[in-house]
Amino acid sequence: MNFTKMQGIGNDYIYVNCFEEYVPHPEELAVRLSDRHFGIGSDGLILIRPSEQADAMMDLYNADGSRAMMCGNGIRCVGKYLYEKGIVKKDCLQIETLSGIKELHLNTANGCVKSIQVDMGKPGLDAAELPVLPPEGASAQDLPLEVDGVLYHGVCVSMGNPHTVLFVENPAAAPVERVGRAIENHPWFPQKTNVEFIRVISPDELEMRVWERGSGETMACGTGACASAVAAALTGRAQRSVLVHLLGGDLRIDWALDGTVYMEGGAEFVFDGSIII
Repeated sequence: MNFTKMQGIGNDYIYVNCFEEYVPHPEELAVRLSDRHFGIGSDGLILIRPSEQADAMMDLYNADGSRAMMCGNGIRCVGKYLYEKGIVKKDCLQIETLSGIKELHLNTANGCVKSIQVDMGKPGLDAAELPVLPPEGASAQDLPLEVDGVLYHGVCVSMGNPHTVLFVENPAAAPVERVGRAIENHPWFPQKTNVEFIRVISPDELEMRVWERGSGETMACGTGACASAVAAALTGRAQRSVLVHLLGGDLRIDWALDGTVYMEGGAEFVFDGSIII
């Protein structure tokens, strides 16, 4: 099986062109290939499949083999892959995901994709849509979550997948693994949740670390950056247009007045390879 390793600001996946390749048992393969000691090493596996509704479909599996709805960094890499490999040579692409069809606008020069803006759709704020089961008297945008005696107030936002945003003084010192794992698996989240640790630097700048459901801490999460920008604006901590600093790099997030969230950032090839499966 031929594959390509790609990364979007450090959020790395193994990509397979399923216009040409057949991949049996992708859940098991994702676990084996994602292992950073005994496999290729990645945050998961993304299959680029033909689509009857769009230019292509992004079929995403986390490092633990669970299937994911959407990945903002992953979908930018899909756009770059389709364009630069000559599969779909258009500056505007539509990509089918499990959370709907997403539109990508590619900034290109000399046959290369320099950056990609993704229409991420409108955020979901309703508890049933996330989904989250808040206790009586609590709301999805002010959810009391206690971990090891420390009370956090989560702001829950769906970007096609569930996110719980925590505002902290210093993400670098935050117990991301311990708190992230506990909240990811909290019984109030029937489909689990991603967890973001956010510091507001200024009204137009955020710092972020992320614990991703099914993968653990990663260098970046595009949908998480979008959810965090929405949460910051929703709670009056920031403006609707922000630059988000993640461990792997920066993303520009804009929450338009019509409710649509736009994410812009880069995508890079790491290497091509082949493996016997």
